[in-house]
Amino acid sequence: MFDPVIAPSGTLLGLLQRGRGDGTLHALTAPRAEALAALNHCVLRDPRHDWQVENRSLYYARLYLDVSGELDEIERHLFDAEDVLDDCDSRTGLALAVLGHLASYGRRDALELLRRYAASGTNWAWALDELALRDDDAGLRALAAPVLARFPADAEGEAALAATVRDAFEPRPWRLWADDPRESIGTRVRAAQEQGSFDRWQRQMRPAGPRPGWSVQAVFEWAQQGIERGAALHVPAARCLSAVAGPEDRPEIVEAARGGDDGARCTALRYLADSNDPDALDLIEAAATAGSPAVAEAAVEAFERMRSLAAVDRARNWAHRPDPLGAAAGRMLACRGGTQDSELVLGALREAVRGEGPDAPALCTLVDGAGRLGIICAAPVLRHVYRETASSHLRGRAARALAATDPSFPAGFAVECLWDCEETTREVAARHAETGDARVVDQLRRLAADPAEEAEVQTAVRSRIGPDMPAV
Repeated sequence: MFDPVIAPSGTLLGLLQRGRGDGTLHALTAPRAEALAALNHCVLRDPRHDWQVENRSLYYARLYLDVSGELDEIERHLFDAEDVLDDCDSRTGLALAVLGHLASYGRRDALELLRRYAASGTNWAWALDELALRDDDAGLRALAAPVLARFPADAEGEAALAATVRDAFEPRPWRLWADDPRESIGTRVRAAQEQGSFDRWQRQMRPAGPRPGWSVQAVFEWAQQGIERGAALHVPAARCLSAVAGPEDRPEIVEAARGGDDGARCTALRYLADSNDPDALDLIEAAATAGSPAVAEAAVEAFERMRSLAAVDRARNWAHRPDPLGAAAGRMLACRGGTQDSELVLGALREAVRGEGPDAPALCTLVDGAGRLGIICAAPVLRHVYRETASSHLRGRAARALAATDPSFPAGFAVECLWDCEETTREVAARHAETGDARVVDQLRRLAADPAEEAEVQTAVRSRIGPDMPAV
């Protein structure tokens, strides 16, 4: 999947792509056709950089309800000829998840679309998972024949069916189909379930990777073989080294960390850092300064994992370095430093935003650190990150940091956060948003009554409007 193109944060499309609460608020006051066009654009062209940590489906589904949006564009997208040519989940996954939420809100047209796509679409497994949570038994049973028809009744087809049943995210449809009296349905599914269980047992009996009986040198050689194949194996190799190395092996490991080949050096550095070896910090500095790119990267990663007071003290000395080790030192102080490190953490935060922009990977740690240390002077930078980042996950962390550093947060960003796409951000807003705004009161009540809302958000809301509290 290509990186999505994100519109400017001041536009309706840009707000909706980011999943910001202001996106919903602006859409509700914009011309309906414009709002629906922007909404369809987002749903049909997933704007997330990382779908594993960013939520959008409930946010977009709620907006479809608010604008009484039709599903014609989603239908055309799902059943376009491109669906046969492009089997990547990212093309249709967000649209199917939105339909799932709409079905749970009672939109019959969304339920019917999911059923049709599960029967004939390329990404049918995702649609089936959505239906497993929302459809009734009769609806799911009707899908048994078209789904099983995808698997030929030969050895290859039965193996593919067994793998699909074994790896199914939601098992409910397969359990229903296993009870089907038809031999072409129930018998096949039961056989696939048995084969899947046998496959899991076989995998458990044949673990891959190095064995604890290996020598230290054998582990180093395995890690080097990985580098030669283009696979970084130093992390599992370091874990294996923990199992096979004894005190008598330390000189060999230290020597490998000082001047071994790349695989051995990366593995040794990781092992020594994880065990808080007294020479680890000096070896990491040498590797980060003069090692190959792979070794330097492994050294920085190993340093960031360290928890010792010595590592934190060294971070204070390294934080001014204009290289990746200096940046890692700033992140370590953000995680483990004290209030005396506030200036260093603030400097690292500003440098990350200035050098890499509001979506820099390092910002999550630095933003959290600014909030943890209560760095009031960081509020302007945090507000910039909040507005501009395309990552709703990072924006949520910025909101939590602003709640701890920015006195204007309750009457400002906290209000729009009640409509945010991330449940953790809505939870922060529910705890902090000032209730003098009528929109806040109405949204708190809506969140409290919405069965699709997360329990943590509703708990936060009820702490503000519970039966033992005065009315907001």
